[in-house]
Amino acid sequence: MLSRFDDYPLHQTPEPIAHPVSNDRNTYDRYWFNGFSADGSLYFGIALGLYPNRRIMDCAISVVRNGVQYSFHGSRRAPDERDVLEVGPFRIDILEPMRTLRVSLATNDSALACSLTFTARSVPLEEERQTLRREQRVFMDVTRFTQFGRWEGWIECAGERMDIRPEQTWATRDRSWGIRPVGEPDVGGAPLHVAPQIFFLWAPIHWDDGCSHVCVFEDAQGRSLHAEGKRAAFGLPEQGASTQAAAAQIVRMTEVSHQLRYHPGTRRMQDGAFTVVEPGGERRVITVEPLALFQMKGLGYRHPQWSHGVWKGELATGHDSWRQADLDPLSIHNVHIQQLVRAREGDRTGLGIVEQLCVGPHAPSGLTGLLDGAR
Repeated sequence: MLSRFDDYPLHQTPEPIAHPVSNDRNTYDRYWFNGFSADGSLYFGIALGLYPNRRIMDCAISVVRNGVQYSFHGSRRAPDERDVLEVGPFRIDILEPMRTLRVSLATNDSALACSLTFTARSVPLEEERQTLRREQRVFMDVTRFTQFGRWEGWIECAGERMDIRPEQTWATRDRSWGIRPVGEPDVGGAPLHVAPQIFFLWAPIHWDDGCSHVCVFEDAQGRSLHAEGKRAAFGLPEQGASTQAAAAQIVRMTEVSHQLRYHPGTRRMQDGAFTVVEPGGERRVITVEPLALFQMKGLGYRHPQWSHGVWKGELATGHDSWRQADLDPLSIHNVHIQQLVRAREGDRTGLGIVEQLCVGPHAPSGLTGLLDGAR
C-alpha cells in the first residue's frame, strides 16, 4: 500500500513506507513527553504509539495535581498516512522536526484538556541500540533518542486552568521505535524456563548549563545488559547544519553505575546516586532525591484496561483518576513509575526524573521474588 511519504526518498527497504521491515506483531513507533515544575506541584506525561502490524494507534495524557493523577486515554484503527498523529480529540503537530512540537487535547469527557508547545533546548541524544533476548528470542530491539526542552501553553485539570510558562516548566521527550512487548501476549509454544524479569532505570537531568542522561538494563544478578551515559550543552545547531554538527555536541561516558536505596516494602527509590566516568577518566557522582511521583500506567504502561497496542475498536476514548496514596506500590500495575528528582553533583543542582521498572529478582537490590518489596 502506497502513502504520500513514498514520494520522498525515505525508503530503507524495497517495500513501501507503510510496510514495516519486520512482521513482528510488537513492532512499534512511539512519541513520549513529560513536563514538571521545580517544586513538584505539577507533573504531566503525554504519549502516542503506532503499532503498524496490529493496525492500532493509541494515546494518553496524564496529570498529577494535589496527590491525584488524572488520565485521558484514546485508541483508534491506525491511519494509512504516517504523518496523521491524531486520536479523537488528541493531536500532535510537528512544527519543526527535532525542535518544536505541539500537543493538543480538545475538550472531552475527561477532566483534562490542553494546548502545549514543546521547544527543544538540546540536540536529541541518540541512545545506543537496545537489543535484549529472553531464552534466545529477541523480545526487545529498540532505538530511542531523548531530548530536553521547555513547555508553553495551558492545561485544564479537574476544572483548574493552568498557564504553562517556559521559564517554569521543564520538559523531556523521547522518540523510540523497533520491537518491544505490547498488546496481548503471545500464546502457544513451550513455556519459558525462567520467570519474567526486568530491571530498568532511565534518568534524564536538566542542569543550568546542559543536560545529562543515564539508561540501564540489568539481569537478575545485576549484570549489565545495557548501560550508557551521555551529556550535552544546551543549544541547537543553526537550521540546516549537518547532523554531524549535532552529534558533535554529545559526550559519551565510558562507564555507568548506580546505587539505589528503596522505601521499605516497595520497589520505589528512596534516594540514590549515579556514577559516570568521563572519556578523560574523571569520575562524577550524581545524587538524586525524589520530589514527586508519576504512575506510568497513566500513559498505558501496564494499565489493566488501556494497555498499549490493544484493539478497542475503530475509535475509543476513556479516562480515570486515582489518589496516589491509595495505590498498592507492589501491584504489577503500579511498579512502573517515574519520580521527579532534585539532582546534585558537587556545587551543581539539577532537576530531572528517574524512571524505574523492576519486575522479578534483582540481587543488588535484595529482591528475590516476582514483586516482593525491599527490606
